[in-house]
Amino acid sequence: MATRSAKIDQKADLIWAIADKLTGVYKPHEYGEVILPITVMRRFDCILSDTKDAVLSKYDEVKDLPMKDVLLRKASGYEFYNTSKYTFERLMDDPDHIEENFRDYLNGFSDNVQDILEKFKFDGHITTMANKGILYIVLKEFTTEKGNLHPDEISNLEMGYIFEEIIRRFSEAHNEDAGQHYTPREVIQLMVNILFYDDNDVLSGNNVAKTIYDPACGTGGMLSVAEEYLHALNASTELIPFGQEINDQTFAICKADMLIKGNNSDFIKDGNTLSDDQFKGQTFDYILSNPPFGREWKNEKAKVEEEAKLGFGGRFGAGLPASSDGQMLFLMTAMSKMKDINQGGSRIAIIHNGSPLFTGDAGSGPSDIRKYILENDLLEAIIALPNDIFYNTGIATYIWVLSNKKAGTIREGKVQLINANELYVKRRKALGNKRNDISEEDIAKITQIYGDFKESENSRIYDNADFGYTKITVERPLCDEKGKPVLKKGKPQPDTSLRDTENVPLKEDIKAYFEREVLPFAPDAWIDEKKSKVGYEIPFTRYFYKYEAPRPSDEIMAEIRELEKELAGSLEEVFA
Repeated sequence: MATRSAKIDQKADLIWAIADKLTGVYKPHEYGEVILPITVMRRFDCILSDTKDAVLSKYDEVKDLPMKDVLLRKASGYEFYNTSKYTFERLMDDPDHIEENFRDYLNGFSDNVQDILEKFKFDGHITTMANKGILYIVLKEFTTEKGNLHPDEISNLEMGYIFEEIIRRFSEAHNEDAGQHYTPREVIQLMVNILFYDDNDVLSGNNVAKTIYDPACGTGGMLSVAEEYLHALNASTELIPFGQEINDQTFAICKADMLIKGNNSDFIKDGNTLSDDQFKGQTFDYILSNPPFGREWKNEKAKVEEEAKLGFGGRFGAGLPASSDGQMLFLMTAMSKMKDINQGGSRIAIIHNGSPLFTGDAGSGPSDIRKYILENDLLEAIIALPNDIFYNTGIATYIWVLSNKKAGTIREGKVQLINANELYVKRRKALGNKRNDISEEDIAKITQIYGDFKESENSRIYDNADFGYTKITVERPLCDEKGKPVLKKGKPQPDTSLRDTENVPLKEDIKAYFEREVLPFAPDAWIDEKKSKVGYEIPFTRYFYKYEAPRPSDEIMAEIRELEKELAGSLEEVFA
């Protein structure tokens, strides 16, 4: 599989340097709003350059025909075209009319590219740059070698890297959340490895078409890597990407990327996935995503709660997380897009932080979501990733792997926990919070651990029920002044100040647990069975905890004495 090359960083450096021409007219945090759309347009320009004259000739023939769009696409060799006589290079011939001619050039693009331009909100920037005398200067920079984005020079995959790298830099310059647009490629590669692991349909070479969906697709990095990886495994299998993205700028880049690759760009939708699902009722073979975590969903609350009332007729029948963190809403969105098993079923790989593993008590939304996942045997594995591999956070992150086709396999009724926390290599130079990489060797090792499905130092296997418990409410009697229990209809009344709860593992008998753990210490206690609730949590780190014996006391004492001697010597020198 292709990896980042020095050429990508070099090209990103050159494009980044063009932003210097904006100094004075724009503030640094505004540079991306200008440079990104021009970079996209320049990429289109370079791609179309080889068939430009053929398209102009065809346009003269067919401009009055109703089916001109189809004919012009055929002439360009792509799903888009430009009928303006101008190219970036030809614009340089007339500096005095640069604004007028550049607008003519942009208006010559097909409608699908016009949609992308509209999302960039670029029109006002053309006026500003023209009025300030920098439009010609900036466009000219893109016609130099540094702005050569021809496919012979930069592949589609490399171009995707370049887009993401300059977005990351502009976001960092503005102290924005670069990570929301950018998942490290080695993480995506690991997710895709596991997503396609042992999938005979995909690997058999039977010319099948599969669908893949990302509900928070950003610039489309996950979809692109999945497509590239699948083609490397089996060129005859087609992977059709679908995605939704809320940020206009990254949506525009994702749609442009799909157009360039010849994918159907109409399958990339803009809008808020949580409140406005653009793929209602649709299902997909594979789903992968790195949704935002720790981000509140108060703005979407009314729509989400309205859909939750539909139960499993909507996406959120399992429960609702706290409004301060919407990542489990994306998890449920992914689950709602799974194909029925009679249609072949689906697999999901999705990144979360630690919160969805354990937040929420029995009966709460997060616990009920975990309960639904585990009681329906949807969870295959959870992989703990190394820290400091994301650009915007150093906290613990996990890949959840879900499938609705475990029945009849060795994974049925089981969950594999994989601790890959130590499988990384240090970066020579940090990128934001990213100080570590997952190497090709580590990716292969983690994939192998997953595939082997065996207990080891890095792998633990549990029954679904191991994560469940019944939360019981333990009552003690309310007593009067004489110390006698207060009765009502012959039954002792509970003293709420003495009320307690116990979490009884699902695999344990509640009565036996109560007799062993409670009654010896409170013989008058009883369980209020009406208050019993089943909950689930996955305390991941506890399963991999290694006991380290404390150092012997005489060893510690010797160390203290040594330190005292050193300190006494230092003080003597000071006061001598």
